[in-house]
This record gives sequence, C-alpha cells and structure tokens, in this order.
Amino acid sequence: MLSGKTAIITGSNSGIGLGVARELARAGADVVLNSFTDRNEDHELAKGMSKEFGVSARYIKADMSKGDECRALVERAGGCDILVNNAGIQHVAAIEEFPVERWDAIIAINMTSAFHTTAVALPGMREKGWGRIINVASAHGLTASPYKSAYVTAKHGVVGLTKTVALEAAGKGITVNAICPGYVLTPLVEAQIPDQMKAHNMDRETVIREVMLERQPSRQFATVEELGGTAVFLCSDAAAQITGTTISVDGGWTAL
Repeated sequence: MLSGKTAIITGSNSGIGLGVARELARAGADVVLNSFTDRNEDHELAKGMSKEFGVSARYIKADMSKGDECRALVERAGGCDILVNNAGIQHVAAIEEFPVERWDAIIAINMTSAFHTTAVALPGMREKGWGRIINVASAHGLTASPYKSAYVTAKHGVVGLTKTVALEAAGKGITVNAICPGYVLTPLVEAQIPDQMKAHNMDRETVIREVMLERQPSRQFATVEELGGTAVFLCSDAAAQITGTTISVDGGWTAL
C-alpha cells in the first residue's frame, strides 16, 4: 500500500517508534529510523528491517533536543512522504521541584522537534501533492495528571500544532493528525512491572490492572503493533479526509 513512499520516524530504535516503523515497512514504505545514539546495533536494526520487509531501511542519528539536527534529519533522508514525530522523554516531579533542565529538554524533544521536522518536510509534500504527518501525542495531550507539568504541556502543544498545520496544508493532499496513546506495553514499561509488584505486594496481573492501568478502563495495555496499525490507516486512502484531529488509542481513558 505504501510502496514508493519514504517514512521518517523520530525516536524509533525502540518502543512505540520502532513499532510504528515496522508496521509502515510491512505496508511497503521505505523507512528512516532515528535516535540520538549512533551504535552498531542501531544500524543493524535498520538492516534487519530491510531484510525482513524487503524495503529500504536506514538509521540516521539526530538529537531531537537540537533544532538544527531535527532539520538535518529530514534533509539527510533525501525525501519525506510520511513524517512520524514520535521522539519523547518523561520526568515526574511537583512543579516547584521540577528541574529547569528537564523542563527544557522535555519541551524541546516532545514538542519543538515536531515544529522543526514539519517545517522542513512540508514543502516537499506540497510539491508532490501528497503527504502524511502523524504526531504521536498522548492521552496527556487531551487530559492531565499531577506531577507531569512538562510532559502534559508538551503533548497539549503537539495537539495544537497538529491542528494548525492541518489547516495550513488543507486541500493539498496532505493530512496531519495526532495519535494519542494511553499506556502502551513497551520494554520501558515492562521493566517497571517487577518494581511495582514489590512496592504494592501484588502479583503481576493485579499490579497491571489495579495500579498501572487504573485510569485505562479496558485494563489492557495498547500494543506498539496497534499504534503502528493506526499509523498505517492514517496513511491510507481511506483516511484521506481525516485531518487536524486526534485518534485516541487509550482503552477508554479519555472517555471518562
């Protein structure tokens, strides 16, 4: 379905970004993986994906906290039909205790990076008359939780950016949307489960259901494959008139 299209996915050497990249590659897109590291395993990950799905897959290092590197990522890719702004970090603290450097980093990586990559990718999409921009926001782009001021601020900003760019690109064959996941079972989340089991003296299933997924009515994690499938749908012809909106993949969290 996406043969001949090039997709750039930021923050994609693990977790949600990798899951989205894999599903886009499965659908035939050539993919550009990204993170701030430049390890052999990063490049091997891309080679493995190329072999598995029969597409071109490359890894390009770029630090999403730095605007010039965000822009250079798109330029070095040599083309961008699909842009997935996924890179993100988190820090939890009361606002009066929130480290300024962590605030700055979260705003830069989670929100401002999407401004930089979009600004460079959009002109090429306009020239081709086709493009898909998918911003990975969060349930926290639509609602809030205490002690996550920077993250919630950044994700709300991503939703606002999504709507604005969708209006600017309307009628040009370009759609701009945000996916808003709830809790997703990534390696990072999986690693937290044993500590939560110990802290609450609960078995695995109980700590997942009653602690980690307390705000997710389905009491089930979303999967990276489900998020990747949502991204593929947004790239399809069936989604050509879906733009400037959010799609929640949160087990009912934001329905409350």
